[in-house]
Amino acid sequence: MSIRIPEDEKPDHPYTPTTFTGRKFGTVVSFFCSGCGYGAIAQMLCRIYEDNKLDMNKYPIVNGVGCYTMIPLILPGKTFMCLHGRGPAVATGIKMAHPEMKPISIQGDGDALSIGTNHFIHAARRNVDMVLLLLHNKVYGMTGGQLAPTMPEEWKASTAPYGFKEYTIDAVKLALTAGATYVARWTTAHPRQFMKSMTKALIEHKGFALVEIVSQCPTYFGRRNDMGDPVELFNWIKDNSININKAKTMSEKELLDKIIIGEFHEERKPTLSERYMEIIDSLDKEKKK
Repeated sequence: MSIRIPEDEKPDHPYTPTTFTGRKFGTVVSFFCSGCGYGAIAQMLCRIYEDNKLDMNKYPIVNGVGCYTMIPLILPGKTFMCLHGRGPAVATGIKMAHPEMKPISIQGDGDALSIGTNHFIHAARRNVDMVLLLLHNKVYGMTGGQLAPTMPEEWKASTAPYGFKEYTIDAVKLALTAGATYVARWTTAHPRQFMKSMTKALIEHKGFALVEIVSQCPTYFGRRNDMGDPVELFNWIKDNSININKAKTMSEKELLDKIIIGEFHEERKPTLSERYMEIIDSLDKEKKK
């Protein structure tokens, strides 16, 4: 039996003042499909901003093109909308022009790992002091559920009705190879771990950080693969997540279609801004001679 709560008795959303729509209209507005994980991710980000009293002007958000294009409605901070795949390039410009800022580039897996792969790689190579938040749901959800480069082999999408026959790209391996100084992966079934990693990447770490979060898309990925029920897909993600330490003891066959989660790498080395400041400082010293 369902219970209807009268409108005047409904509790306020705890992060209404933090979200864009909350600040503008006094209420939280979301246009995501029922069961989509992106709303939960947005709320986690709101909590990070709220709990840490982050200055919205210091931590701007760069948002690209995809299902998550609607996520700024329920995000904190100041958001800049940019072209498909170009988030890291825009974030690099923001960081170089305003070294005191720490931009967050939110991208989908199709966005960052197809048209935007080169920008991803070079931002990591340069060690730009930014966070790339990778939303991973295995499909291009906004435009009909086409397969993304992260689609598992043999699984189905609108553009692969008989199964995906290509090798899958791994964002964590790509980031490590490109030189990222902080790399972590979690899922919507691991909210506390995700928030802890995101807080570390945003506040404590200096350098390029990749924080990947695997999210459910029941409308396209789930429905095409007989998991259209949001709870069923959420549980599939949770049940198939393997901690990085346990994964080290498992074979490649055992890890097929598994989601390896955890913190993969952390190191400190000079950021792009710091290295260019060295040039500026040396030029200033030359002028004073």
